[in-house]
Amino acid sequence: MRTAFKQAIAWGCLALCAAAQAQAPAQPTPQEQAWALAAETEVRANLVYTVASSQELKLDLYLPVQRHSKPVPLLVHFHGGGWIAGAKEGSVLQLMPYLAQGYAVASVQYRLAKVAPAPAAVEDVRCALRYLSQRTAELKIDPQRIVVSGGSAGGHLALMAGMLPAGNRFDRGCATPEGDRWVNGKEPPLKVAAIINWFGITDVADLLAGPNAKHYAIEWFGAMPDEQRATLARELSPLSLVRRDGPPVLTIHGDADPLVPFSHAQQLHEALNRAGVANQLLRMPGGGHGGFGREGQLRAGAAIQAFLRAQGL
Repeated sequence: MRTAFKQAIAWGCLALCAAAQAQAPAQPTPQEQAWALAAETEVRANLVYTVASSQELKLDLYLPVQRHSKPVPLLVHFHGGGWIAGAKEGSVLQLMPYLAQGYAVASVQYRLAKVAPAPAAVEDVRCALRYLSQRTAELKIDPQRIVVSGGSAGGHLALMAGMLPAGNRFDRGCATPEGDRWVNGKEPPLKVAAIINWFGITDVADLLAGPNAKHYAIEWFGAMPDEQRATLARELSPLSLVRRDGPPVLTIHGDADPLVPFSHAQQLHEALNRAGVANQLLRMPGGGHGGFGREGQLRAGAAIQAFLRAQGL
C-alpha cells in the first residue's frame, strides 16, 4: 500500500512537471534573439555632428524602436586606435549587448592625428556629446542616463568626455543651440551618468617620454614644441580631472597590457578613491591590450551590468 502511494505521488509529480514544461514558453535561441534585435532597432548612419578641419565628422545611431513609449538610456562609444587609427564602424559588435539591454547607442567618429593633432579628438568627442545632449527630446533619450565608453584611446576619450568640467576650453568650438549662439556666450553643461573605461590612457605625459613612451602618443602631438606639449599633455590627462562631483567610473584593464600600462588604471582608481568618486577597477589577470577571450569578456560584461545597475542605470 505504502509503495503504491509513493508511486502515485511520483507519477503525479512527473505529470505536473510535464504540464508545466508544456505551458512554459520556449526560450529564444541566440539566432532568434539576434533577428529580433535587428527588427527592434532603428539605424541612423553617418549623421554629421560637426565640421572641423574641413572634414564632416559623423556618428551612427542605433535606436530601440520601443523608445517612443518611454525614453531610453544612451551609450556613447568612442573607438580606439591610439588617436592615429581606427573607425567608428569597427566597434559595432561591441555595442550589441547594450542594444540588447534596451539602450540607444551612438558610435562616434573623431579627427585622427593625420588630420589634426591633439587636442582635436578631445574637442570632437565633446562636440558629439553636446550634439546628442541637445537632441534627447527628439530622439526619446533620457538625458539623465547618458553613459560614455571606449577602449584604449577611446577609453581615454570617454574619460575626457565625461570628466571635463563645464566651461573648459575644449568645448568652445562646439555649436550651441541657435537660440543661444547669436545672443549670448553660454557654454551649456554636459552631464554624463557613468563612464565605462576599457584600458584607457589616464596619464598622457607618461606615454610621451621615459620608459613607457609610445610613438602613437608622440604622433598625436606631432611637432608641437616640448613646453607646449607638456602643458597640453597634463590638460588632456584624466588624472588631472579627478574631482569629487565627477561621474562614476568602471575601468577594465589587463595587468599585462603592453600598449597602455596597467599602472594607468591603478593610478586612476586610487585618485578616484581619494576624491570619493564611485568607481571600480576590474583587473584582468594576464590580460593584454583587450582580447580577453570568451570567459574574460563575459566576466567584463557581468561587471558592466552590475556597475550600471548600482548607478541606477
